Amino acid sequence: MKAKASFTLTLFLVFFVFVHIKAGDDAMINDLPIQYEELTATDFPVALKKASKTCLIPMGIMEKHGPHLPIGTDLINIRAIALAAAEREYVVVFPPYFVGQIFEAKHQPGTIAYSHELIWNFLQETCDELARNGFEKILLVNGHGGNNRFLDYFCQAQLEKERDYVVYLYREPQDEAFEKKIQQKQKSGFDYHGGELETSLMMAHRPELVRLNFVTKESGQDQHRLDNLSNVWTGIWWYARFPNHYAGDASPANADLGKMILEHRVQLLAKTIKQVKSDQKTSQLQKAFFEKSKTQRRKK
Repeated sequence: MKAKASFTLTLFLVFFVFVHIKAGDDAMINDLPIQYEELTATDFPVALKKASKTCLIPMGIMEKHGPHLPIGTDLINIRAIALAAAEREYVVVFPPYFVGQIFEAKHQPGTIAYSHELIWNFLQETCDELARNGFEKILLVNGHGGNNRFLDYFCQAQLEKERDYVVYLYREPQDEAFEKKIQQKQKSGFDYHGGELETSLMMAHRPELVRLNFVTKESGQDQHRLDNLSNVWTGIWWYARFPNHYAGDASPANADLGKMILEHRVQLLAKTIKQVKSDQKTSQLQKAFFEKSKTQRRKK
């Protein structure tokens, strides 16, 4: 009888310890930071698992945004969107990243324009290091228009040699119904850079950084200085049109409009994060591609 009671007590204690350990593990998983720099070394393997080995890099830049917005506007806005999306669908968010293409703004104060070699190598080595640390999926989320062509080519060039990770470039989907709602609320005629929409977005989450009283200090109008050319493209095109590095009119900007934009963009990104985390096909296809590439080399 005593042996049976002792065995029962042992089973109870084992179960009690198991439940408490599991509860501790669950609490650890639920309390994991989403920001890479806030993870401890102990957190790291747990974060890898919870994120399905996915790391998101929100990419901004240091450049003028008219006379009224901070130089880090692209970085500040895209990180706000990324962090909010990661709260809804867990992913590890890389620290502030502002190494990108911005040669067209070198004539303006505050611009940090690294060489094209450094821009490329820094991103490639960042991806390589993330992979060395266990990430198999790297999601680039761009917040700066000047990076578009660079990032397209960077992603394509990942097929140059075999890699054990996949780079995804987020392309925010077009939503005609939502865009129509925005157009109905938008008061300015056009909005390319530092205008009503970008300013409204900043006002939605960092209003203290916006100086609307400075808006009229410079013109954001198109100067049309290369209208004599058609069917060609040149690197000086932006300076020719918007030498003040301000394109639009931010005067009507307001936080309500910005909150609409912020919520919409967060929803879209959270959905994509979930898709990327569950994606297995891209990795399989990439591996098959590299294997066939080796076969072609052997044939030659």
